[in-house]
Amino acid sequence: MESENSRRNPSLSRRALITGAGIVAAGALGAGLAVSRPAPESSAVTPRPTSAAGSRTFRTTDLTVPAVSSWKTGTTAAGLVFVTQKVQGFTGLIMRESGEPVWIEPTQANVTDLRVQSYLGQPVLTYWTGTSTAGHGDGVGVVLDAAYRRIATVRGNGGVEADLHEFSLTHQGTALITAYETVPADLSGIGGAKHGYIYDCRVQEIDVATGRLLLDWKASDHVPLTETFLGLTQDEGHDGTTKGRAFDPYHLNAVEDDGDLLLVSARHTHTVYAIDRASGEISWRFGGKNSDIRLAEDAVFAWQHDVRRQADGTITLFDNHLYSGRDGRSRGMSFDLDADAKTATLLREYAYDDHLGTAMGSVQVLPGGNVLVGWGTDPAVTEFTAAGEAIYEATLGGISYRAWRGEWTGHPAEPPAVAAEREGDRVRVFASWNGATEVRSWRVLAGPGGALVPVGTVKRSGFETSMLVAPADRFSVQALGADGDVLGTSGTVSA
Repeated sequence: MESENSRRNPSLSRRALITGAGIVAAGALGAGLAVSRPAPESSAVTPRPTSAAGSRTFRTTDLTVPAVSSWKTGTTAAGLVFVTQKVQGFTGLIMRESGEPVWIEPTQANVTDLRVQSYLGQPVLTYWTGTSTAGHGDGVGVVLDAAYRRIATVRGNGGVEADLHEFSLTHQGTALITAYETVPADLSGIGGAKHGYIYDCRVQEIDVATGRLLLDWKASDHVPLTETFLGLTQDEGHDGTTKGRAFDPYHLNAVEDDGDLLLVSARHTHTVYAIDRASGEISWRFGGKNSDIRLAEDAVFAWQHDVRRQADGTITLFDNHLYSGRDGRSRGMSFDLDADAKTATLLREYAYDDHLGTAMGSVQVLPGGNVLVGWGTDPAVTEFTAAGEAIYEATLGGISYRAWRGEWTGHPAEPPAVAAEREGDRVRVFASWNGATEVRSWRVLAGPGGALVPVGTVKRSGFETSMLVAPADRFSVQALGADGDVLGTSGTVSA
């Protein structure tokens, strides 16, 4: 029998998975990537029926989203799950643990890094959106309020656009982003063209309210090309010989606010750099060819993503393990790092079921100690206990750059949606409200014209809920909260 590991497709290059040129091909492979890994039979959650194409479709909206299935065996952290599943682009989705949608990004734009952050003391929904190209992105960071209204747009400065890899808000009202730009470079030191080209990587800190640039750090000013692990011919079509074939020696993919320092992850050098925010100088390196921090053999990571400093001082990251291929597995890692003593102790690793995401991926330490791991190009999300036991997993319908869990209360500015269809001598009325988190039941209104009256109430049963009622000329629905109060009223439709 074909092994589960061989049914995955981690050998697809990171660039093919991210670039616009690779979108259609990668989307077509989505069904092959989504491998179900059930928990023991007693705890498996039966996924809802889906269309033959593996997408959820609805009567009340044209929005679609890849189907998700899940299982759960223990007590998970509170909150919803946030992913950006890739079909023809990355589609933003907030979902319940079961995989049932709560909010589908309504423009169906290309979106990564969807999550809850804090801005000016309030919870906000943030993401990057733009064009994916050549393994990175050109776009903007977006901040939405609880009504899903855009309250801020963060752009790159100095002729560059915000990259898809990072959009992190700080407590100072600033945003940390990455940006890629093509620049001339001498590649002869690594066997390439003397007059070649690279993707230089920049880290920028920007004041969200004003757009003012506060920090602009360039990797090429501080990191020699010889630190790269990427071969000049390893990334097909990007050997640095021309501007259109720019080489990617650094590939910055995460920036973490660490007080006077910034922690920056460079995938292609296998290194986390601690950057002095005032001077821009590198305070220390963790991993890679020139590490200042000693690491035991079993703690060495490669092609990593998502470095974070946790509240208890530990550092977490996602160890992709491989650039491509199948012979290995990825893991979340937690370190006790002492920069003064130049030591790092691997406290815990989080691995399960031979998951191997050769690109993308994330690690989130949750309130209470559980840990959520997004497996990147292996389309799944797993929640572990602090001790490393897998207790929840969602199998996605497409790869997701990162995965997050967080508490979120949404009150959409748009009204609920309604549809009605004849079903024999009755009418089935459908109701949904994209992004509403507080709806507990739906009231159906019906009548001959303007004055509609209640004809029934039904408990909310998912993203879209339906109810059979008697025929009438017009129908509307009202979203009801836990106390029966009306949260929103739809327009009217006929069957």
